[in-house]
Amino acid sequence: MGLELPILWLSILMFGGLGVLLLLGLPMAFCTGSLAVLFLFLFGNSAMLNMLPSRVFPFMTDYQLSAVPLFIFMAAILEKAGIIEELFDVVYKWLGGLKGGLASATVISCTLLAAMVGVVGATEVTMGMIALPAMLRRNYDAKLACGSLLAGGTLGILIPPSVMAIVYAVVAQQSLGELLIGSVFPGLLLSGMYVAYVTARCYINPKLGPALPPNERIAFAEKLKLLRRTFMPILLILLVLGVIFMGIATPVEAAGIGTFGAFIVCAAHRRLTWGTIRDASVSTLKATAMVMWIFFGATMFVGFFILKGGQNFVADSILGTGLAPYGVLVLMMVILFVLGMFLDWVGILLLTVPIFLPILKSLQFGGAFGFAGVAPEDVPLWYGVIFMVNMQMAFLSPPFGYSLFYLKSVAPPEISMATIFRSAVPFLCLQAIGVGLCIVFPPIVVWLPKVMYGGG
Repeated sequence: MGLELPILWLSILMFGGLGVLLLLGLPMAFCTGSLAVLFLFLFGNSAMLNMLPSRVFPFMTDYQLSAVPLFIFMAAILEKAGIIEELFDVVYKWLGGLKGGLASATVISCTLLAAMVGVVGATEVTMGMIALPAMLRRNYDAKLACGSLLAGGTLGILIPPSVMAIVYAVVAQQSLGELLIGSVFPGLLLSGMYVAYVTARCYINPKLGPALPPNERIAFAEKLKLLRRTFMPILLILLVLGVIFMGIATPVEAAGIGTFGAFIVCAAHRRLTWGTIRDASVSTLKATAMVMWIFFGATMFVGFFILKGGQNFVADSILGTGLAPYGVLVLMMVILFVLGMFLDWVGILLLTVPIFLPILKSLQFGGAFGFAGVAPEDVPLWYGVIFMVNMQMAFLSPPFGYSLFYLKSVAPPEISMATIFRSAVPFLCLQAIGVGLCIVFPPIVVWLPKVMYGGG
């Protein structure tokens, strides 16, 4: 029999210990896993040891999780195929004549790439190497150039196919197809907000993003010819998303189709070599192993916390504030934003969703400011998409936002970390507005899944 400790002190010890280990720079997977084993030994009992196989084995055998390595591999292959460079080149030649056109082209290219790869890192780094020098050469404001890159790159975790959606669906026991469809409108909404913001600022102050000089622009007929280069990537997007949305294939099967399609695209660009396949396989192995180890560690950590009464403690603490249901949801959004400053999205999802979602399911969301509410059965879907929109902020929020460091790794020396931090602020505000819109207007999230799956 283990030691007994009040749940308040156990919570402080567990999450305080996790914070200390993370600040020491240890990997998240091993922090949560080692702490879970330590606390099991000190404060658990022999019956709790059954939690090790009972929580880890279902993840190891979950069918939906097999989509994770497939989508990551698809992203890696497309990155090697040079698709990102080609897409940006086409979009920028179409929009270059507009004020802020290169920044808008960056966001639109990132949106298209998000619909192909579902991974932030590949888009952020490659676009940073291509788009940022192009904008700086044409005297774009450094903060506007960096901000459009940062914000556009984060769309990869929201617009389907999204690796985050797969992980959330497994943890929340939510339909993955509905979650992917539900994230379409919020993703396009955010993309549109980024383009509108960039365009408005550049028309108010043209020095921020000057249009291409007339001698660098191309005729409309040339623009039409350029569209041929986008045929295969767009066909791949329509194929992967189409088979999911039309119910022809499950998301996992669609991932397999997309991976095969990525091979064809890579071969068509004459870049399908053994070296390409080897590099893509190694990067896929590393990324998938990281996600799965975090899965194992975090599910043990949260599982022990819940068994000791942690879920009831957190629920009582949050509901004890006396906030209305929408107030509780906003409080959770603030907690997620703060966690996003220090943890990656996998850890945040695995630590919070098993605790927050049951609380939200117990509440009634009748509508905010007189607008439509959310049916109880739609709450997991609605919260899942809001969670993913919020997690985009985690990629941009200092001091440890991943996208900030992805961009710094490829930015010219004159772009300081402080410049990159400042460039993220306006887009963080736009993302916060996006979260607010999805909360106040739930049909943005739930309408399309209802139409596609019937009943709406």
